[in-house]
Amino acid sequence: MEKKVLVTGASGFIGSFLVEGGLERGMQVWAGVRKSSSRKYLQDSRISFAELDFTDSDRLEEQLKQHKLEHGGWDYIIHCAGVTKCRDKADFEIGNYWATRHFIETLMRLEMLPEQFIYISSLSIFGPIREKDYSPICEQDTPCPNTAYGVSKLHSEEYLQKLKDFPYVIFRPTGVYGPREKDYFLMVESISRHVDFAAGFRRQDITFVYVKDLVQAVYRAIDKKVVRRAYFVSDGYVYNSRTFSDLIQKELGNPWLIRFTCPLALLKVISFFAENIARLFHKSSTLNLDKYKIMKQRNWQCDITPLEKELGYRAEYPLERGVKEIIAWYKKEKWL
Repeated sequence: MEKKVLVTGASGFIGSFLVEGGLERGMQVWAGVRKSSSRKYLQDSRISFAELDFTDSDRLEEQLKQHKLEHGGWDYIIHCAGVTKCRDKADFEIGNYWATRHFIETLMRLEMLPEQFIYISSLSIFGPIREKDYSPICEQDTPCPNTAYGVSKLHSEEYLQKLKDFPYVIFRPTGVYGPREKDYFLMVESISRHVDFAAGFRRQDITFVYVKDLVQAVYRAIDKKVVRRAYFVSDGYVYNSRTFSDLIQKELGNPWLIRFTCPLALLKVISFFAENIARLFHKSSTLNLDKYKIMKQRNWQCDITPLEKELGYRAEYPLERGVKEIIAWYKKEKWL
């Protein structure tokens, strides 16, 4: 009998790949979407859809109640829904922590708890630590987030971990990139226009994970039936701040480049004004004070040893292979 998995946030970048990962493994996949969500990358006829409104707890309860009546529950839930950009910092707490909490409380009330509840968190919950010796962040470290996004993800993790016997699995990916992703694409687009930008002059160690490797890690956790565990996810390598842009430049055919390194003090001022100007127009800005703090952070190393030992994870996409694939996709889709 096919196992049923719900992927929330299925219309998003990571969510759409998680849906594909479930289909590839022969599962019955339900894509959790809003009524207004784009289904551009959810065209496979095998996908079932569940409309879920995380902004309205009463509406969400009605939707889940109706789903249980018609289809039953799910064996696994991968909770990828959330917010990464907000006009108001308080919206991170609402969209990430409170929405997750209401969802779980509703599942418990309706007796719809799955065998595993997989939560996609972030390395950002740890903030700028281990920056003196540049050693990997590990699970014994104390989280110290310095962004509203990181704080909201940490609050969600703490809530999950306090629930007695709750079958959570938490994944804390570093920077996730791949086809369909728009933030890293801004760098690709800039380099294609002959401009490269770096933040700060001090050493910066960066880590990445290709989206398909994150998907691999999630489904390995399902296969291994682990519960009440949290894992960092990266490709296992550490890169300097220039590696990503150098690989992009190479795949684009080595266009000539003007490279700018912005002092962090100046970047903070620019971020402040960008955030507040966007707020005046009731918009969210890609460059803001939270983004500044992310660019300022010097150490993004993380220890994936538990992921490798417990789940048998091995990244299939080191950065060079991943960049090659995304540039080919951007060209194919005429983003470039």
